[in-house]
Amino acid sequence: MTELNRMTATALAAAYAARRLSPVEVLEAAIARAETVQAKLNAFSLIDPAAAKAAARESEARWRKGEPLGPLDGVPLAIKDNHGLRGWPKRSGSRTREATPQPEDQPHIARLREAGMLIFAKTTMPDLGWKGVTDSPLTGVTRNPWNPAMTPGGSSGGAAVAVATGVCPIATGGDGGGSIRIPAGFTGVYGIKPTSGRIPGLYDSPAGDLVSPGPLSRTVADSAAALAAMCRPDARDPAASALPVPDFPSLLGAGVKGLTVAVSPTLGFTRRPDPVRLAALEGAAKAMEAAGARVVWTDPKLWNARQPFVTIWEAAYALAVMTTPAERLPLFDPGLLEVGRRGLALPAVAEKLAQAERLRLMHAMIAFHREHDLLLCPTLPIAAFPAGHGINTPDPHLYPEWYDWTPYTWTFNLTKQPCASVPWGFDDAGLPVGVQVVATHFREDLVLRGSAVLEAAMPVEMPPDRLWS
Repeated sequence: MTELNRMTATALAAAYAARRLSPVEVLEAAIARAETVQAKLNAFSLIDPAAAKAAARESEARWRKGEPLGPLDGVPLAIKDNHGLRGWPKRSGSRTREATPQPEDQPHIARLREAGMLIFAKTTMPDLGWKGVTDSPLTGVTRNPWNPAMTPGGSSGGAAVAVATGVCPIATGGDGGGSIRIPAGFTGVYGIKPTSGRIPGLYDSPAGDLVSPGPLSRTVADSAAALAAMCRPDARDPAASALPVPDFPSLLGAGVKGLTVAVSPTLGFTRRPDPVRLAALEGAAKAMEAAGARVVWTDPKLWNARQPFVTIWEAAYALAVMTTPAERLPLFDPGLLEVGRRGLALPAVAEKLAQAERLRLMHAMIAFHREHDLLLCPTLPIAAFPAGHGINTPDPHLYPEWYDWTPYTWTFNLTKQPCASVPWGFDDAGLPVGVQVVATHFREDLVLRGSAVLEAAMPVEMPPDRLWS
């Protein structure tokens, strides 16, 4: 790894401004790194740097004139495979989707391109993002840089690997049941899921408004900068375009002094986490307290909403199966096909009842946050487990489906809240542990402030190349 690959977006902008570095050489380092990582960890569905090279030269000229488009100008960026990018295919990790160039950028991609970011690759994901690990019939198995025998999680697994290994400082992800936070937790990077509707979108995922796009990065500051760009309005989503966009980077230093931070190991309904994850949560709570927060150990008044989530999720993938030509159905991941078929068997009223339960859950969290500014809980109850086709759970008896080992993440997709996974050390096997920071709706600023406090207490580490290369 070169020193360029270790640099954050914030550091790159400072180096560009001082004329110590050029976006051209940084992009070249990113491309070379991507090829090395791809050969060992399979993080990319497509690497095509031609347009990025031209954009890098334009960025270089702007920085030389002292007229950058902003702090992300000239920063390399990788895009998740199901995010529409003008002129690139959008296969969403699926053999059922044709490699047809897209006519336009999705809203959040358009905003990042306008910010001057250099898009050079698309990252791997499971078939249509249906599960919490990253393997698919289209792109094969993506592996964890801390131990290539293990999964990086999913569905934004390729994005997390690209960031963790220094290919690029920022990558886009999408989170419908934990798909940003799960791989962030398993690979030791930072990932934030904003409030549903905060970032303008086309809502063309099978899972609809369960899904929020968001950034993954190695630092909170880089995600804050990306989020500030991604939230800017787009006429294609008039509901989101009316929202004010905070200057997220400027708010990071505000800290948590005077805030009330609730700490919950179980959210009131999950199994108690293992000692490693509980110790991480205790450490994060102490860091918040040391930074001036009022910390209380208490559970929100939640209940096990697995069934409503599963109903909504499987109904969504029923639509994906139903709208795919019959002759192409065998091209799906068998697990996705089974989920879709279960969804097709649901009575029509089941999804309506699930949405009503979702609303009750959301109201419960709104009430909870009237007294608690932030909530801390584990990101995941387990460590990364073996990677491979069809390995969707570490223990089919304890965790029959991927839904069963991700209760801390999909809960906040149901409630539509902003939340982030922050790296917090490692377990005895050397695998990363994550802590989750949650706030009420449209308070991404609080999530970022709390995340910055935790990052200062436990800085992120990058996996040494010797572990995977």
